[in-house]
Amino acid sequence: MRVEQLTCAIGAELVGVNLADAIDDDGLFAEIHAALLKHRVLFLRDQDISRAEHVAFARRFGELEDHPVAGSDPEHPGLVRIYKNPDQPNDRYENAWHADATWREAPQFGAVLRCVECPPVGGDTMWANMVLAYENLPDHVKTQIADLRARHSIEASFGAAMPIEKRLALKAQFPDAEHPVVRTHPETGEKVLFVNAFTTHFTNYHTPARVRFGQDANPGAGELLRYLISQACIPEYQVRWRWKPNSIAIWDNRSTQHYAVMDYPPCHRKMERAGIIGDKPI
Repeated sequence: MRVEQLTCAIGAELVGVNLADAIDDDGLFAEIHAALLKHRVLFLRDQDISRAEHVAFARRFGELEDHPVAGSDPEHPGLVRIYKNPDQPNDRYENAWHADATWREAPQFGAVLRCVECPPVGGDTMWANMVLAYENLPDHVKTQIADLRARHSIEASFGAAMPIEKRLALKAQFPDAEHPVVRTHPETGEKVLFVNAFTTHFTNYHTPARVRFGQDANPGAGELLRYLISQACIPEYQVRWRWKPNSIAIWDNRSTQHYAVMDYPPCHRKMERAGIIGDKPI
């Protein structure tokens, strides 16, 4: 296996390897796992693997989970089908910077995403290094956010377009989760800026140390949150991947965010994602 770094900040392509071989090869899997921690997102071409092999490889990292809104392959639980077609021109859930399922108490560890069908041009996906985003924050901002916590909501994102009864039922099933604004990566110990498109507000901002008058809290807290979320938009933290059929991306959801570029209507784009259950951020 050869590891070819794609940018100075994030991303590497794995060359000369078949992921199906890593299902039973402990040494090969250990190399891939180490490369993932170092580069945060890994890419492979020409991976003509079956759905069963896709799921089996992803399970080497941990158990998989379904998505309450996006459907899974009926024969392979945990393999979420992200199928876009010309009849869904307003389906825009992915074209915002986000980490997957931060509305859960335990957001995903990461994911293995395979391209089944894609447009000849367009439909790229971008990833951002949120460890680097934290490291480069001004010191006074790091001090300001060190103890902050924030809410993440499926109701305000996937649920927003639902009829109110369904939206409230979704919130009852998945109450808003609260996470630290700066989490610690459980394997590397790195600090990660951990707010994204699912984040609605800070939960412990309104303290005497931060708030003198109402404007300090509103819009002050909202402006700070928007500033922090915008850090993923900085190109120096990003890598952009052009899909081809049987290309695969593996990413660490704990230290990255991603953005699916919706520039391809009226084409089809069919992706299958195995999402790996993670742990509660601290």
